[in-house]
Amino acid sequence: MTTLAVLTVIAVMVVVLFDYTNGFHDASNIIATVIASRAMTPIQAVVIVATFEFLGPILGGTAVANTIGKFVKVDDLDPTKAMVVIFCGIIGAITWNLGTWWFGIPSSSSHALVGGLIGAVILAAGPDNVVWGFGELVNHGHITGVTKVLIGLVASPIIGFWVGFTIHRIMGGLLQGARPGVNKGLRRAQWLTSAGLAFSHGANDAQKSMGIITLVLVLGGHLTEFTVPFWVIITCAGAITLGILSGGWRIVRTVGFGIYKVRPLHALDAQLTSATVILSASYLGAPVSTTHVVSSSIMGIGSSERPKAVRWAKAFEIVSTWLITIPGSATVAIIAYLISTIFI
Repeated sequence: MTTLAVLTVIAVMVVVLFDYTNGFHDASNIIATVIASRAMTPIQAVVIVATFEFLGPILGGTAVANTIGKFVKVDDLDPTKAMVVIFCGIIGAITWNLGTWWFGIPSSSSHALVGGLIGAVILAAGPDNVVWGFGELVNHGHITGVTKVLIGLVASPIIGFWVGFTIHRIMGGLLQGARPGVNKGLRRAQWLTSAGLAFSHGANDAQKSMGIITLVLVLGGHLTEFTVPFWVIITCAGAITLGILSGGWRIVRTVGFGIYKVRPLHALDAQLTSATVILSASYLGAPVSTTHVVSSSIMGIGSSERPKAVRWAKAFEIVSTWLITIPGSATVAIIAYLISTIFI
């Protein structure tokens, strides 16, 4: 095998590993409210979520994959160097995922991926090889590149907050004066909403890895154009599903119990909000963070009911992590690339 072929195989394996870490890192965001509201046992939650997580990438299209696979330009680099750049960017994202998981901090895998790739590409090829998209937006009103990625990542938690706020107000009004027995029905309804959230997560997050693997295959000469092969879709669906089955129990405590005391109605509203926002973003080809959307929806729900009961210190800690994820993962990717230059 040539050096390029070996690097292609390694790069694909590393992206699949990232997809797996994405699954177990974000599993907690999907199942946290189900567990906190006692709608399902942990085993039931994981099985339901894993099933619909697998279906998400298969049935959710490839719009997000196209966005992620095209916001950096490495095709004009030497193929071997381009492969190393992608490899180091993914290493930055994986390292950040594992670090925040270890400390139980619900950070964004999407932010980590974007930051890692941007850091490695800027160091190796310069900022001109990043499709920033600012000029396209100003001059032509066309949203593309990093601009499209950042708009999706920044706007989604804001939308999640206010949609959660609104939905909870509506649901609270409809159920005003209801007896405690209604909680049984709300818990049963979460079997549907949690499945929808899992499907939306798979449809959005797994596509990010699908986009990077397709880019790697183009760089390696295995594809002549950027079209996601079916085997890549199945591989990414399987990897993220295995990650979900592994679970991210450290973060469950933060999302399910650390922001607001979640009861059955709160959990149902959070899942409904998150699934709606993420599925809408997937249709538009905008990569979003499930972590951000779920956490912000809980903040919005809590604010609509009892703002003083929201643990704003924990919310501030989460937001702070959001802000440092892109530069943090970019720094790790830069270090990885500097180390790689010693050996390659």
